[in-house]
Amino acid sequence: MSVEQHSYVRPNKNHSTFGIPLSVLDVAPIIEGGTIANSLRNTLDLAQHSERWGYTRYWLAEHHNSPSIASSATSVVIGHVAGGTSTIRVGAGGIMLPNHAPLVIAEQFGTLDALYPGRIDLGLGRAPGTDGLTAAALRGQRRGNGGDFPELLDQLRAYLDPTRAETAMAVRAYPGEGADVPIWLLGSSDFSAMLAAELGLPFAFAGHFSPTFTVPAMNLYRNNFKPSAMLAEPYAMVAVNVVAAETDEEAAFLATTLQQYFLGFIRNRRAPLPPPVRSMDGLWTAQEKYALEQQLGSSIAGSPATVKTKLEKYIELTGANEVMIAAHIYDHTARLRSYEIIANI
Repeated sequence: MSVEQHSYVRPNKNHSTFGIPLSVLDVAPIIEGGTIANSLRNTLDLAQHSERWGYTRYWLAEHHNSPSIASSATSVVIGHVAGGTSTIRVGAGGIMLPNHAPLVIAEQFGTLDALYPGRIDLGLGRAPGTDGLTAAALRGQRRGNGGDFPELLDQLRAYLDPTRAETAMAVRAYPGEGADVPIWLLGSSDFSAMLAAELGLPFAFAGHFSPTFTVPAMNLYRNNFKPSAMLAEPYAMVAVNVVAAETDEEAAFLATTLQQYFLGFIRNRRAPLPPPVRSMDGLWTAQEKYALEQQLGSSIAGSPATVKTKLEKYIELTGANEVMIAAHIYDHTARLRSYEIIANI
C-alpha cells in the first residue's frame, strides 16, 4: 500500500526540482506595526500563491500566548485557508494534542474533512506550544508534560476509526467518525520518531529549530518503522527555515528577522516579528550568537543558486521524503518572493 494511496502526497503530483515534494509551514506571523487581521489575510494570500506554485501542502502551527503568532486557533485558520484554496492540502503542523480533549479534535477535523474532503492533514505534537502557565490555562484540570500523549493519540484514532477501539464506544465523534484525515506525528527529538515508527505513521521533524537531532531522529524513524494499514513504508518530512532572495546579501538581510525572532526566545521576551536590520552586531552577545547558530544551524538563506545547492545537500543529509519550508520574513511581498524562488529553482 503506497503513500500516495493514502493522500500523504497528492496523486500525480509533480515533484519539485529536488525530486521530492515541497510544502509550506506557517504560523500566520504578526509583524511589528501590523494587525492580526492583516496576518490572516497574508496567510491566505501566501496559501493561494503556494497552490499556484505547486507546493504540496500548507500547514499551520499551534502556539499560544505569543504576540507574533496568529494561528493559535489552528483548526479555524485551517478552515480559512482551505476555504480560499482548491487543491493544496491544508493541515496542522501541528495540533498540540495534550492541550485538547481528543473528542474535540476529532470533531474539528472531521468537520474540516467534510467541508474539504481529501485535503485535510492532522499533524500532532506532544509539546504545549507555549509556556507552563499558558499550558495550565489551556489544559484546566488536566496536568502533565505530554507523558499521556500515546494514550490521547489512541483515543483520537479510535474516535476517527471506532474499529480500533477494544470495546464499544459510548461516546462517538459526529463529525469525525470515518473521516479521511491522515495523522502525522511531529517531533523535535526521538520520542515521536520512535512512536511514529512503532505505529506505522508518517513523521514530520522540526528541523527548523532542532537541527542537532534531525538526522538521528530521521534515522531512528526509518530504522524502526513497522508497516501498518496506513503506511507500507516510512515517510518522513523535515521542516527547515529558508529565506531566498535575488542575491545572497539581500537574503542575509531578510534573515535577520528570523535571528531577532529567535533571540527573543532565548531572552524569554515575546514581541511581534521585527523588521530586518543591516547588521546583528550590537543586538546580540557572543554567547547569544553562538546559541542562535546552534538553534538555527540548518537554516538556509541566499540567492536561487545558493538555496538550490544548500537545499540539495540538506535533502541528501536527512534523506527526507518531503521538505516543509518555514520563512519568518517581515515584508509580505519579500516572503511571497522567497517561496516563489524556491518553487521555481
